[in-house]
Order: sequence, then C-alpha cells, then structure tokens
Amino acid sequence: MNRIGIREAKAQLSKLLRDVRRGEEWIITERGRPIAKLSAVSTQAETDAEWVARLEREGRLIPLPPGARMPRPLDIEPSDVAQRLLREDRDAGP
Repeated sequence: MNRIGIREAKAQLSKLLRDVRRGEEWIITERGRPIAKLSAVSTQAETDAEWVARLEREGRLIPLPPGARMPRPLDIEPSDVAQRLLREDRDAGP
C-alpha cells in the first residue's frame, strides 16, 4: 500500500484520486504516522465471500488451514436470561 505525507497529498490530490480509480489505495501520514486511508468507494455491496477475502488480504482475518472447516454454530435456546441479567445489573446501580 502506498504512503504519502499530508502536505504532499494536498499537492497531488488529483494524481492520488486517479490512482484510487485504478484500484490503488493510499495511506496518508502525519509526521510518519498513518492517520487516514484513501480508497475507492464501493458502489455495490460485497458478498460474504468477498468480505472474508478482503479481510484476509488486509491481514485482519487469518484464513483457515487447508482442509479445515468452520465449527457449527452453537444451538442456544431462546431465553430471557440475558434480559434478566441486564435488568438486575441496571437495577443494582453504580
């Protein structure tokens, strides 16, 4: 991912926007520290598979090892336990 300082980004905004249209992303820095990301706005919603793939590319999600499968979701019976606990906590006060 490309990096650029604020002052240079201001001076080259048109070029950065052309790059973004081509699919590139820019990190804008202030004194060397990242403060913003310049990327294209998606006009269509991602599918679940596209979302997972993007998170993996960004390093925000670790992919499953080959052959591994996701565990089945827990079967939890609906109950009022959470509501009751929240109510008790709220009534207990600070």
